[in-house]
Amino acid sequence: MVIHRKIIKAFYDLYMNQIKVMPKSITRTYSRYSREASLLLGELIRVARKERKLTAQEVADRAGISRGLLQRIEKGDLKCEIGAVFEVAIIVGVKLFDADETTLTRHIRQTEDKLSLLPKSVRKKSKAVHDDF
Repeated sequence: MVIHRKIIKAFYDLYMNQIKVMPKSITRTYSRYSREASLLLGELIRVARKERKLTAQEVADRAGISRGLLQRIEKGDLKCEIGAVFEVAIIVGVKLFDADETTLTRHIRQTEDKLSLLPKSVRKKSKAVHDDF
């Protein structure tokens, strides 16, 4: 029985040491514009959901997310996954980028064409070496 307690204590100590070593989550700051834009999108989603007379659980089920995540999206939480936010917006009928699907596709193609003309990566220009002695 004593050995059993020692093993449990050893596992407990190991577990507690792992918890202490885990890094803290990163505290990120967002601009006022980002916070307000996220809040606006969340409120638009909530209004559209209620106008369509959909419950939070119904929308969450259709989006494949938890009801809690939907509530955070509707509150404008910036830490929500962007894919989940966009999917919820589409489900409740909030237009993203103020464009329909064909216009959005056209914009994507135009942007891809523009990106193909630009360099693959951006590097700072190195300073010219002045070796005139």
